[in-house]
Amino acid sequence: MAAASQVMKRKRRYQAARRIISHVVVLTVGIIMIYPLIWMFMSSFKSSDVIFHDPGLIPETWVLTNYITGWAGIGGRWTFANFFWNSFFYAGTASIGVVLSSSMIAYSFSRGTYPGRKILFSIMIGTLLLPAQVLMVPTYLWFHRLGWIGSYLPLILPAFFGGAFFIFLITNFMNAIPRDLDEAAKIDGCSFYGIYVRIIMPLSVPALITAALFSFIWRWDDFLGPLLYIAGNVEQFPVSLALRVFADATTITDWGAFFAMSTLSLAPAVLIFIFFQRYLVEGISTSGLKG
Repeated sequence: MAAASQVMKRKRRYQAARRIISHVVVLTVGIIMIYPLIWMFMSSFKSSDVIFHDPGLIPETWVLTNYITGWAGIGGRWTFANFFWNSFFYAGTASIGVVLSSSMIAYSFSRGTYPGRKILFSIMIGTLLLPAQVLMVPTYLWFHRLGWIGSYLPLILPAFFGGAFFIFLITNFMNAIPRDLDEAAKIDGCSFYGIYVRIIMPLSVPALITAALFSFIWRWDDFLGPLLYIAGNVEQFPVSLALRVFADATTITDWGAFFAMSTLSLAPAVLIFIFFQRYLVEGISTSGLKG
């Protein structure tokens, strides 16, 4: 008995040591990864002339005017309130469109019985293999002929025709929902579209929220799309483009104000992740319901 007790004690000490080491390693890696963000946040409270000369993380003198100066915007004509509104409008509208359209398409793939459904799904998956740069020139020429350059139409309208990644995500989630619920709804007189609205959509909320969050964050951070289609109109710039203009290499850059606005630009994505991370886990797992 004494020998068994000693073995159990050694085993518990070994497990405790493993937990401590794993936590230390994870904490160290996390600090290394998040340090640039911490440095940027702290630099937003330093004056521009000491940011790259002061090696310390904590400012010797806290400068709060960087946020006021940065919020004033570019040239005194366009404030960052305008740029933030543009980003919310672009990311929000496109996210709503892509989630609604992708859910409809996903429902047809998950519950539809029409000929060629599997072939269409395979083609849709194949589009995920195409780099965005391959489609950049033909789509630009197409939108140019339509006269959409200089507006948000090329960035928002295509979202209302679905997105391959989100269709794939939502389809997998819907496939996990028991089809017995569909049969029960049919017995009660529910149509094919009624099942989508009354049964599938409410049960697919985790996947829909996950798709909406991914879409919003990707579009909030999007730089290339707005650069291609609305680069000539400063008034329509989202935050990503406004920050680039704010740090113009041809002029003297106010780095303190630049880091202040960069910090604020991260706030929506961070808050979204904090408040909706439960839905992200549920949606990505695509577990659905157990039948």
